Amino acid sequence: MQIIKATTSHLQSLAALFDAYRQHYEQAPDLEGARAYLAERLKNDDSVIYVAESAGQLLGFTQLYPVFSSIGMKKAWILNDLFVDPEHRRKGAARRLIGASRELGQGTGARYIMLQTHITNATAQALYEDEGFKRDEEFYYYYLSI
Repeated sequence: MQIIKATTSHLQSLAALFDAYRQHYEQAPDLEGARAYLAERLKNDDSVIYVAESAGQLLGFTQLYPVFSSIGMKKAWILNDLFVDPEHRRKGAARRLIGASRELGQGTGARYIMLQTHITNATAQALYEDEGFKRDEEFYYYYLSI
């Protein structure tokens, strides 16, 4: 298994994984929308997407978006998406994708990598905590739907 930065050559397989990820979060299937969304991210360099690949097959992906820390006066990253195809879980892909994310943060001089997960997702929480992420107990997060 190798972890590589996604390019447009991965778009079709990546879109299928991304669509499965969205369906996992109870979104309607939309393969064409997933492909268009990812194509735009890749074209505009809006995010960094890493894929776990083995024998030419994509096993999973992570997508990070850049943000900035005004307090720290540095770049930061939001690890927005992490998904491994259910048939390829428990093989280390998620840990390796997190490792690539950590390397991205270190390589860009980032202050931190932030992520969120559903409060009932104990499996992901255990993974993130094992990888050194700390649960925020100092701040509340608010959202304004538009």
